[in-house]
Amino acid sequence: MQKNTPYILFLIFILLVTVSFFILIKDFLLACFWAIILAIVFDPIHKKLKQYFKNTEILPVLLTLVVIIIVFIIPILTITLMIAEESTTFYKKIESGEINPQLYFQDNLELFLPIFNKIPYVEAVSVEQMGSAVGDIFSQAVKYLAQQVPILTQNILSIVVQFSLTFYMLFFMLRDGHYLIRKLISLIPIGDRIEIELFKRFTSVARGTVKGGLIVAIIEGVIGGLVFWFVGIPTAFLWGTIMVVLSLLPVGSILIWVPAALILFLQGETIRALILLSVFVLVIITIDNFLRPRLIGKDIKMSDYLVLVSTLGGLTWFSLTGFVLGPIIAALFVTCWDILGKENIASQR
Repeated sequence: MQKNTPYILFLIFILLVTVSFFILIKDFLLACFWAIILAIVFDPIHKKLKQYFKNTEILPVLLTLVVIIIVFIIPILTITLMIAEESTTFYKKIESGEINPQLYFQDNLELFLPIFNKIPYVEAVSVEQMGSAVGDIFSQAVKYLAQQVPILTQNILSIVVQFSLTFYMLFFMLRDGHYLIRKLISLIPIGDRIEIELFKRFTSVARGTVKGGLIVAIIEGVIGGLVFWFVGIPTAFLWGTIMVVLSLLPVGSILIWVPAALILFLQGETIRALILLSVFVLVIITIDNFLRPRLIGKDIKMSDYLVLVSTLGGLTWFSLTGFVLGPIIAALFVTCWDILGKENIASQR
């Protein structure tokens, strides 16, 4: 016992120092997390650039950062600014009474009255009540988005610092990432085989979630917003944002496209409805069936219900970052229990 006492005390000291370190950098953990995720996602591009520029290490890293800015940062910033402008304008119209979401949804729900009347027990809730409830939810959602604009403006310095730190960390993650992983594997006292499997799982889910999830969701949301704007649907970019969120989930953006097309059909806007359905069938479904699987590949390897629950939980806990962090935590949870099961089976033989 006396021989183990110094070692146990040292482990306790390491634990205290580690916890203190994470508390120290807690305000910058988000920047560190996204630096790691972006380094994982764009590592294949970095490797290809290294093959062309074998005599220098810095140039491939810098070119990879430029690719990240063009492919990832600029589209997200553009969409964010468009959503902020649209939500602010629309909320001002709601406050002034120029637009009444409750009446808008009531008018559209009345188109479905023949269908509602055939559903048992639906008469317990009137169309006015449903329209008012949906309109209130929509108004609150628009209000929330509009309120984020001054918050972002007030925290502009913090955002600049986070972005700068992310790219600063990203530079070293791209350049030294493989060395750092080998170093961590050698230091963590779990067992190299288990650690390698966990790192592979983390990498594959992060890459699959961002490539096949976030990128495809943004593409579908942009297409949806532009098509809605083209056919004259109000707040097109807000609907595009909702499509981005739904596209990240297994349910998909069909929950927006199909009702919108049905409403246009019932309103007699046949051509506009056909345009929506055509784009949905020919473009959105094609992206889901062909582009998403090729981007994800076999990276995630999780059932749809687990992806759905973990994504929703991640959103609740970590906001936008939860789109990526939620599935990663779920994948590590499944992997850890899978490893434990294999170890137990091996020990019983």
